[in-house]
Amino acid sequence: MSAPLPAIGPAARKATAAVIFLHGLRDTGHGWAEAFAGIGNSHVKYICPHGPVRPVTLNMNMAMPTWFDIIGLSPDSQEDEPGIKHATECIKALIDQEVKNGIPSNRIILGGFSQGGALSLYTALTTQQKLAGVTALSCWLPLRASFQGPICGANRDISILQCHGDSDPLVAVMFGSLTAEKLKTLVNLVNVTFKTYEGMMHNSPHQEMMDVKQFIDKLLPPMD
Repeated sequence: MSAPLPAIGPAARKATAAVIFLHGLRDTGHGWAEAFAGIGNSHVKYICPHGPVRPVTLNMNMAMPTWFDIIGLSPDSQEDEPGIKHATECIKALIDQEVKNGIPSNRIILGGFSQGGALSLYTALTTQQKLAGVTALSCWLPLRASFQGPICGANRDISILQCHGDSDPLVAVMFGSLTAEKLKTLVNLVNVTFKTYEGMMHNSPHQEMMDVKQFIDKLLPPMD
């Protein structure tokens, strides 16, 4: 995995919080870095890393940026368990690096879009690093069968904002809804918010980004 992009936004004050946001399949962190530059706060560091380039089974083994292999997009598709777990360790290492840089893990929000959102959910539910929250857009929970009952880790009370378009042709909104119901059995259900957007496809329009901003502002207020 390549080095993350630098923080976006004014450097008027030292960052006291961070958002690590993971792109979707075939994408890079650049577009998301630009998106957060438009809604960011000067005390929050925005990190949008690039996934490694590798063949993807779903796309006829073409090489593209991806966090792990995707075999199919239906709920019963085979999953790349080793790849998912390896990617999770890479994201945990990113979190560790920010902690070493002086930002406590409970001042870090993990998030992502599509495949990146899926990885952010799995990482938050399996790490012992206590996080501020997760913002998961147009995604699903990987390896969901491995989760049975409430998690006992550091993030059992984590706040999760899950967003999905009701016209998504790639990751069906029903998959998102099933994920939200599963999440409510794993963490404190009052902290799980599932928002749907009428007519939205597999993208992230302005209204959704404003909801993401509100979520970040609430969980990561300025320290002074």
